Amino acid sequence: MRLGEIVVDVTPLRSSRDFRLVFATQAISMLGTHLTSVAASLQIYHLTGSSVQVGLMNLVLGLSLLVGLVAGGVLADRVDRRRAVLVTRAVTALVIAGLAVNAALPDPRVWFVYVAAVLAGGISGLGGPAMMAATPTLVAPGQLAAAGALTTLTAQLGGMVGPSLAGVIAAGPGVALCFAIDAAVYVVGLALLAPLPALPPDGPVEAQHPLKAMGEGLRFLRGNQVVAGLLLIDLCAVVFAMPYALFPELGTEHFGGGPSTVGLLYTAPAVGSFFGALTSGWTGRVHHTGRALIGAVAVWGAAIACFGLSPNLWLALVFLALAGLGDTASEILRRALLQHYTPDRLQGRVGSLWLAQATAGPSVGNVEAGLVARALGSSSGAVALGGLVCLAGVAALATAMPGLRRATLRGPAGGGPGDGGPADGGPAGGRSVEGGSADGGPVEGGSAGGGPAVAGPPLDGESTEGSVSRGEFTEGFVPRGKPAEGSSPGRRLAVDGSGTPGDRARGPAVGGTGAPGDRGRTDSAGSRRPGSGGAGRAAAAGSERSASADPVD
Repeated sequence: MRLGEIVVDVTPLRSSRDFRLVFATQAISMLGTHLTSVAASLQIYHLTGSSVQVGLMNLVLGLSLLVGLVAGGVLADRVDRRRAVLVTRAVTALVIAGLAVNAALPDPRVWFVYVAAVLAGGISGLGGPAMMAATPTLVAPGQLAAAGALTTLTAQLGGMVGPSLAGVIAAGPGVALCFAIDAAVYVVGLALLAPLPALPPDGPVEAQHPLKAMGEGLRFLRGNQVVAGLLLIDLCAVVFAMPYALFPELGTEHFGGGPSTVGLLYTAPAVGSFFGALTSGWTGRVHHTGRALIGAVAVWGAAIACFGLSPNLWLALVFLALAGLGDTASEILRRALLQHYTPDRLQGRVGSLWLAQATAGPSVGNVEAGLVARALGSSSGAVALGGLVCLAGVAALATAMPGLRRATLRGPAGGGPGDGGPADGGPAGGRSVEGGSADGGPVEGGSAGGGPAVAGPPLDGESTEGSVSRGEFTEGFVPRGKPAEGSSPGRRLAVDGSGTPGDRARGPAVGGTGAPGDRGRTDSAGSRRPGSGGAGRAAAAGSERSASADPVD
C-alpha cells in the first residue's frame, strides 16, 4: 500500500468549497470549545472552592446538551439545516459573550455560569444534528469516510491544544479572555458558514408531532440492521470498556505514581487517536467496511483488556495509545456508514440519537467501571474484565447481525432484508425497488407487503467507487440515463452535466445535478477521553468520540 493511501485523505477539501468552509469552522470551533470548557470549570472552582460545584455545572451542561440533541434531530429534518446551524451558533455566541462579561465583573455571579451552561448546552444541541446531517450533501458519497477522518482530526487537534492554551490564558489575562476568544470564534464561524447554500432535507416535510417524528426515527433504527448495529457496537465499547474514571486510582495506586502519571494515562489515548486520524486514508478505500469496523472495535476492547493486565506504566501507555487508534478508526467508519445508510429525510433524527449516545454512553461506562472496581476490589481487574466483556459483545453482535458484517461504503446502500438501505423511496444510488425497501420495509410508492429489494443493474456510466448514493452526486461524474424506477420524488439523478457542488437536487429528474454526495464532540462525536468541560465525548469535538457535528459549538 502506498503512503498516499495511508495518510489522511484530503480529497473532500480539494473538491468541495462548502466542505472546506465547514472544516475551517469546526477546526477553530474545537479550539474555542475547549477554552470555554476549561475556563468555566476553573471559574466555578475559583468562586466556590468546590469540586462538587464543578461537577454539577458540567452535569447541567451535559443534560441540557442531551435534551437539545434529541430536539435538534427533529428540527434538522424539518427546516433548512444551514439556517438551523447559523441561528443556533449566533445565539450561542451571545451566551458565551455573556460569560465573558460576567467573568470581567469585580464580583462574577456563579448562578449566571449555571444559566449559561443550560442555554449553551441546549442551543448547541439544537444545531448539532443539523451540522452532521448536512455533511453528506457537501461531499461525494465515496468521500464520507475521508470527511469523517478530517472532522476527527480537528477534534484531536483541539483536544490537545485547547486545554493547555486555556490554562495559559487563565493563568495570565484571566478566564474572561478565554470566553471572549470563544465568542469571537463563533462570529468567525458564522462568517465562514454564511456562503453555504440552502440545505433543506430531501422530500416533503410532514407536519408531525415532534414525538411522532422522533418515533419514526426510532422505527427506522429498529428496522435497519446496519444502523442499529452501529449504535449497539459502540454502546458495547463505551459501557463495558470505558476506563477513564479509574485513571486516578490506577496512576497512584497500581502504577505508584502521582498527578503526572495520571496525566500520562489521559494523554496516551489522545496520542493514539491523533495518529489514527493521520493514517486514516485506508478507511475510504476498504471494501468490507463493516468487517473493518468490527475489527477496529475489537482492537479497542483487546487493548483495554491488555492495559488492565499491564505490569508497568510504559506498557500500559502503549496499549492505551493502541486503544485510541482503534477508537478513531471505528469512529470514522461508524460515522461514514451511518450517513451512507440513513435516508436524507432522517439524517437529523438518526444523527441526534448517535450524538446523544456519544454524550451519555461514556458517563454510564465510567460509573459502571467504578462499581465493578469496588465489587472486585481491583481497578486493574475491572478494566481487564471490561475489555474482555467488550470483546464478547462485539463477537455476539457480529454473529447476530450479518447485515453489519456485510455493510460497505462501496456502491449503493442497498441489500437484502435487514441490511438497511434507505427506506424512503428506494435504496441509495437510485436502484430499483419492487414493493419494498432494502431492509424489507415498505417504501413510498410501494406496498408494505411487497417483495424484497432488488438490486437493479448499474446505471450506464455508474462507477464502482464513490457511486451515486441517496440521490447525491460525485464531483465530475454524471450518470448517463434516466432515474431508476422507485426513486422518491425528492431524489433525482442528473441527465446532463449542468450541476455544480452546492446545488441541491429537488423534484423529479429533468436535468441538472444536486450537491455532491458523523459521529460530535460527535460527536461524538473524537477520542474516548473525557471532555475538558465534562459534557461527555459529544462536547469535545463534533464527532462521536468527538462528534463531528460538534454539539457544544
